[in-house]
Amino acid sequence: MDASNYRRVPVGVVAPYDAADVAAALAVCAEAGVPVVPRGGGTSIAGQATGTGVVLDLTRHMNSLLSLDPAARTAVVQPGLVLDRLRDAARPHGLTFGPDPSTHSRCTLGGMIGNNACGAHSVAWGTTADNVAELAVTAYGGAAHRLGTGWAGTPAGLRELVSGNLAVLRTGMSGGFSRRISGYGGLDALLPERGVRAARAFCGSEGTLGVVTEAVVRLVDVPRAPALAVLGYADESAAADAAAGLLPHGPLTVEGMAADLVGNAAPGLPRGGAWLFVEMRDEGAARALLRDADALDGLLVTDPAGQRALWRIREDAAGTATRMPDGSMAWPGWEDCAVPPTRLGAYLREFRALLTEHGLRGSPYGHFGEGCVHVRIDFDLVSAAGVARFRAFSSALADLVVAHGGSLSGEHGDGQARAELLPRMYEPAVISLFEAYKGIWDPAGGMNPGMLVRPARLDENLRFAVLPASAFAGEVARCVGVAKCRSEDVGGPGVMCPSYRATGEERHSTRGRARLLHEMLAGEIVTDGWRSAEVAEALDLCLGCKGCLSDCPVGVDMASYKAEFLHRHWSGRLRPLSHYALGGLPAWLRLIAALRLARVVNAAGRFLRIPGLERARPLPRLAPETFTRWWRRVGSRRAGPDLSARTVTLWPDTFTEHLAPETGRAAARVLHAAGLAVRVPATPVCCALTYVSTGRLDRARKVLLRTLDAVGDPRGPVTVLEPSCAAALRTDLPALLPQDPRAHRLAAAVRTFAETLEEYAPHWRPPRLDRPVAGQTHCHQHAVLGDAADRRLRERAGLTGALSGGCCGLAGNFGFEPGHHEVSVACAEEQLLPSLRAAAPGTEVLADGFSCRTQIAQLSGGRARHLAEALAEALPEAPPTPM
Repeated sequence: MDASNYRRVPVGVVAPYDAADVAAALAVCAEAGVPVVPRGGGTSIAGQATGTGVVLDLTRHMNSLLSLDPAARTAVVQPGLVLDRLRDAARPHGLTFGPDPSTHSRCTLGGMIGNNACGAHSVAWGTTADNVAELAVTAYGGAAHRLGTGWAGTPAGLRELVSGNLAVLRTGMSGGFSRRISGYGGLDALLPERGVRAARAFCGSEGTLGVVTEAVVRLVDVPRAPALAVLGYADESAAADAAAGLLPHGPLTVEGMAADLVGNAAPGLPRGGAWLFVEMRDEGAARALLRDADALDGLLVTDPAGQRALWRIREDAAGTATRMPDGSMAWPGWEDCAVPPTRLGAYLREFRALLTEHGLRGSPYGHFGEGCVHVRIDFDLVSAAGVARFRAFSSALADLVVAHGGSLSGEHGDGQARAELLPRMYEPAVISLFEAYKGIWDPAGGMNPGMLVRPARLDENLRFAVLPASAFAGEVARCVGVAKCRSEDVGGPGVMCPSYRATGEERHSTRGRARLLHEMLAGEIVTDGWRSAEVAEALDLCLGCKGCLSDCPVGVDMASYKAEFLHRHWSGRLRPLSHYALGGLPAWLRLIAALRLARVVNAAGRFLRIPGLERARPLPRLAPETFTRWWRRVGSRRAGPDLSARTVTLWPDTFTEHLAPETGRAAARVLHAAGLAVRVPATPVCCALTYVSTGRLDRARKVLLRTLDAVGDPRGPVTVLEPSCAAALRTDLPALLPQDPRAHRLAAAVRTFAETLEEYAPHWRPPRLDRPVAGQTHCHQHAVLGDAADRRLRERAGLTGALSGGCCGLAGNFGFEPGHHEVSVACAEEQLLPSLRAAAPGTEVLADGFSCRTQIAQLSGGRARHLAEALAEALPEAPPTPM
């Protein structure tokens, strides 16, 4: 599968190391008559990166930037190089690669060449084909070609084919339309008056002619201080009608979207029901555009951070458009039709009417400056009636696009989704020419058959057809394959996907795991269902960080899928020892506390290792006195009820209770100083996180029911200091006990420490700490709770700087389970440990999560504190804390 609606089962996958490997593979496959499909990042939305033969994964080894020449403004790249790695290398020279699809953090140059990708900046810098100078290509059978300008290196017979079809090339493919990508849309680049640009003609061939093994690409100058003009219009049609009129201003981008896509994602947008994002080379040009544009309202954004925040909305649209307002799913298939920009407004009005006529919904957006429209539509691709409607709509839409002089594909290629309809766009003579062009390059027909020439039907090979009708299958199918989880970007607040970043293997990405679960449910390749060892192995390195829940544009929740899989995988069988040791941690710690054995266990822990746990990990020390025991003895008198104050319930989570009671003591003191009365549940409570993460879901439900009995009606905020426990109460509790109204009430009452202070003591002024910070934002906080209140509280306390994104790598159970230590450390080395090593003396190291603090202590030798501890220490006249 790729990022399309299609699924095909290959014979196997080859990851070549170099061009010689590619040639050898193509020779063997040609001899055996086995098809070959070259594949990059697998972000194609039309199915062209799927195949039934041998798939060449060009990302594993052929992913290098071979050279970069700033003076010549060129770079030599391998096909598996991710676009952002090229842009990172070019940036210090003031250069970039012009085409920039929204998947730039994970799409590859080879895939961009295959689809003739464009992106937001094609208004200024053109398509990928416009920016390719030379290509090294290996054909089916192993023959090598070097393409540039002229006939040198082209296969025998190509020159004669062109000279015999000059009239067809000049009339059947004319129109001067920049986004005519469909079919072999660049074939007219071989005309003599166009300079016989063989490399350009090859671009957009979707792997049907040969395999690119190396490319020389052109680079362009990066504007020093681009400015973003955001123009508001009454509706989408008005924005579309206005787009073409902005082109004389020389914009770098003209992107359009309407309110039904944006929703509440960007409340700072100017007035209107639709917007154009127009990037200009500098502030002066942007101000001139704002003056001349006939818009309802306008906004100028010069701050780079502000621009990135707005562009992020656009880049995530491939995923966010997949979710309809009512939570149902929408799918690709008609993602990038394009019409001449002057026709865009009229086309969109008719397109909306066509959706309504077929009872479908979608939210168009995209490159309005070039007439290219992206949309995901709520097709029913499961039932026979739904698939028939998909086919009927596809035919009608193809006719509509052609009626407006457009192209079925404007940048992503036709693949299986649209190639069947190419005869509606091109005359028979052009279709025959396409077949002849394919025949010269690939006479045996072994390169990516079923695409472009003699294509498969658009309603064949749909990936949903093999899935059973179940809620879990619906969740797994939610992954549309946009592959943001394969991003190689480092830095920033994002978390997803830490294990993929550590291993680089597709099966350890969120997408890879979702696809394996898909195959497990299908039962054709993975035939042992929930007992599958392959699926268990891939899920074993899932940290359960929940980063995908927030970072995946469609909200895939692999941590929950893993819990469900483990629940069923181990049902009725003895589990790994770690599931009992770590999954049952709350019960073990309560028993040790009840028997007053904390000191004995700490002493024994210096010499003993518990079976089922990672031997490289020392055990955390247990507190001699639990938090609730201290509370009953001392705390309730010092931070206890005050009838004049608002009461908050301070949740004694397992980590605070047994391993870090100093955090609870500090939080109680700060809350009391802020004018809040504090209560602590009199009986043990537990969020059941460790049971959920080890897939002991039946046990988790029993624990949560006991917790609800103990808590009763919270009647106010429930402050949870441990982010993972707060996240479990917010999401896992209502999901596991959906029929219990108490579960929903408790979930709604949960607040983090910072949220409690902000909402219930808004006028309290925290003590000033006035020093820089480093440390870790807990991944569950990032994914489920958000850290905006924490950042504001740190700012009010004079704590400057930001905490690390990513995942610390310990992740609760994960880092203590055997076989995970290497990956755990690799995750910490991505952001956390480098930030600690770079921290200046006197920096406050913060980590609200116990796992994060443990990882910092064990890998860096330093001590991190909960924000509550740092604030409590600075409170005036602090009394000694009893132990």
